[in-house]
Amino acid sequence: MGTFNLSSYNPIYFTLVGIPGLEKFHIWITIHFCAIYLVAIAGNSLLLYLIVTEHSLHEPMFLFLSMLAQTDLILSSTTVPKLLSNLWFGEKKITFSGCLTQVFFLHFSSAIDSATLMAMAYDRYVAICSPLKYATILTHQVIIKIMMGIIVRSFCVIFPVVFLLKRLPFCRTLVIPHTYCEHIGVARLSCADISINIWYGIAVPITTVVSDIVLIVVSYTLILSVVFRLPSHGARQKALGTYGSHICVILMFYTPAFFSILVHHFGHKVPRHILILFANFYVVIPPTLNPIVYGVKTKQIREKILLLFSPKGTQ
Repeated sequence: MGTFNLSSYNPIYFTLVGIPGLEKFHIWITIHFCAIYLVAIAGNSLLLYLIVTEHSLHEPMFLFLSMLAQTDLILSSTTVPKLLSNLWFGEKKITFSGCLTQVFFLHFSSAIDSATLMAMAYDRYVAICSPLKYATILTHQVIIKIMMGIIVRSFCVIFPVVFLLKRLPFCRTLVIPHTYCEHIGVARLSCADISINIWYGIAVPITTVVSDIVLIVVSYTLILSVVFRLPSHGARQKALGTYGSHICVILMFYTPAFFSILVHHFGHKVPRHILILFANFYVVIPPTLNPIVYGVKTKQIREKILLLFSPKGTQ
């Protein structure tokens, strides 16, 4: 079946353009993205290694953090290797099934990240607002149920996207003006009505991400109200220390996402290469900075890292 056949529901491949308009800077762009990606892989792998091997880190907060690290590895690995092969070696083709796989894991990992941040906010709420009940509320069985719930919810809301794309006929150009496949970007190449795709693409963020944000805001509002009522200055500082690292990670995840959405809907005069660069930064910068933030601001992790890399720790 030809890729431009009018009845082509399953084209052989799509072509990812890359970053049009910045061709002469592709080498420099890939060097920076490769370096950032390697830092993301190393940082999240180190975080996972410490949490798995150190029994003292087998607490709810760190178990959620390990889930965030695993998801960040998936998020960055879904897009960056293809970006590098595209810009370095000119490997612009991606199969239809490969494109659908990329779409699924891109949105699936983003949904898990959002839900994990919500779970971490709840963990901090229980730890600070009900410290005496913390061990009985967030048992290992409860943590496993929460993690499974996050995965199942994310899978159930994202997997239909694959079928929404597979049902579309692709009879126009199969060139995607981007470095990776994402739901609406692929749907717009179809010659059929994509209203369902657009409405589903709007409904999923509203029902999942927005609800996550609302619960995160409620949790941290309650946390702040308790923290500022603590009689001891030292206790307030300690509580705000753990609070601060979570806020940094939440802002790094949601701020670029909302900025990207606003620009795509209202920033029609923004050059396309800026949008593409920003979209790529969104999938690689948070996974890179998250382990750094927790490594610097979380005392337990910072101590384990220093012990691991100190001369005494390596002996």
